[in-house]
Amino acid sequence: MTLHADVLRPKGATDATKTPVVVSIGPYFNHSGQTGPAGPAEGTQYDPVGPNAGPSERFQDFVEGSGLLQKGYSFVMVDLRGFGGSNGCLDWSGPGEQADVVNAVQWAASRSWSTGKVGMYGKSYDALTGLIGVDRRPAGLGAVVSQEPVYDDYRYLYGDGMRRENSVATPALYDGIAATPGPVTDSPNYNVNSLNNPACLALNFNAQANDDNHDSDFWKARNLIPGAAGSNVPLLLTQGLTENNTVSDGLQQYLGNHTGYERAWLGPWDHVRGNETDSTGRLKEGRAGWFDEVMRFYDRFLKGVTPTIGDPPIAVQTNDGKWRSEAQWPPADRSDYTTALRAGTYNDNAQSYSTGSVDDPTATSGVWTISKPLPYDVHLAGSGTMVVNVTTQLPNANLAVDVYDLDGNGSGPLITRQAHLVRTPGDSSIRLELWSADWKLAAGRRIGVRVTDNNQDWWLLASPSLQNVTVTGGTVALPFLRYRRTQSIQGDPGVQLEGYLSDTVSVPPATLAASQTDFTLPPPLKTAPQGSVYTGGYIEPVKKR
Repeated sequence: MTLHADVLRPKGATDATKTPVVVSIGPYFNHSGQTGPAGPAEGTQYDPVGPNAGPSERFQDFVEGSGLLQKGYSFVMVDLRGFGGSNGCLDWSGPGEQADVVNAVQWAASRSWSTGKVGMYGKSYDALTGLIGVDRRPAGLGAVVSQEPVYDDYRYLYGDGMRRENSVATPALYDGIAATPGPVTDSPNYNVNSLNNPACLALNFNAQANDDNHDSDFWKARNLIPGAAGSNVPLLLTQGLTENNTVSDGLQQYLGNHTGYERAWLGPWDHVRGNETDSTGRLKEGRAGWFDEVMRFYDRFLKGVTPTIGDPPIAVQTNDGKWRSEAQWPPADRSDYTTALRAGTYNDNAQSYSTGSVDDPTATSGVWTISKPLPYDVHLAGSGTMVVNVTTQLPNANLAVDVYDLDGNGSGPLITRQAHLVRTPGDSSIRLELWSADWKLAAGRRIGVRVTDNNQDWWLLASPSLQNVTVTGGTVALPFLRYRRTQSIQGDPGVQLEGYLSDTVSVPPATLAASQTDFTLPPPLKTAPQGSVYTGGYIEPVKKR
């Protein structure tokens, strides 16, 4: 098979002009548009006729905004197999596409005009291929920038058996993208290679939509978290902790396995790029300087240029809209504190939502465990865990868990969540790793934990078992910091934050009173030692001019 690549080089460069190479590889570089006929619905350009026969505009913002070519880099956009001008069968970042990543990087490193140093850049799917690069470590790969990736493909479609709309919509979308030819006016060779065997499209759809088993061989091959173990490829990552697309499910686990140099921007934003702005020019993530920081990262690891400007290793925005710096994430001063869950019963009609008013039974259903008003501020950072003990009479009971930041009256936004399909009747003990979060709770607030049947805003296609599920107990372990972060770094609130905080649940007074229990809390936050990495203002040391 043959992969198609569009190569951008500095003006006037010849084969003798050797440059580092930044590669983006994914399904979105077709000359006729990023998402094919779905373009109008996806907010992307679609040009089936032409005259567009040139490179994709997907990362034109990056190439121009960073000054990449003027700074002595080449940029290569590669179509994964089955997409754009590449032939072969798409396989949803499976073994074939993983081989494409390895081959694309090695090809870029081996060009006569390449220094042999290759970086990767992407967002969403082509951020996921960046993580494949981190895992597979092809020769020449020196740095990866991955914005809003998926860490485990299965979790993009399912919650351990509970179906998202994505379980059907996603394979259909990518089949549509793969089936899209280039513009009519493009080269004959490009369009011949863009044709897909219908059997490939059917295989891709069936493999994803008809396999809800997280432990199957198909999905194990597409879980990138284990493969990060032992990788020393430098990684710069962004993750929206409140986004509703490629969510933070697996963030802590991936970073925990990855052993190489790490940088990140984390915070309450949607599925956006570090440089992206709204119609008023306001940065959607809230922090300025994305391209400058990316280029310092590439210069360091692809050109060997020692930085003279210090950056925060991990820049984190919390739910108060403030930014701070961490030396690592989750921070090293975090510890888990475990609280017992209350017992009770819920009905599995798969109709519940994560937020809603006090008189909305779909938002207030389930078994609640709610803290008394907090006696002091606490700061949650990381991925908590829950163990829920349940008894069911029928197979395939839906189980969703939610953690909230509630005010004294029981109203507040969602912090984190997770879900699981209880497949086997009888007594079960279900362990769930919550989505990663970084959240401050002020004195007087309450921590609310809910065990219920579903969050329809997320696991939309979950099928009800229509049985009563008995929660016999369990535990919730939440990660809290030891030190109060008293310093901040440059950055404003992300544009999504205000709306997210206003989307709340309101617990009925009777449920609030009956569900109140003593939570195991950390001690009051301490003042960080002066000059330590726990002040919130830590900046990586740099070479003095």
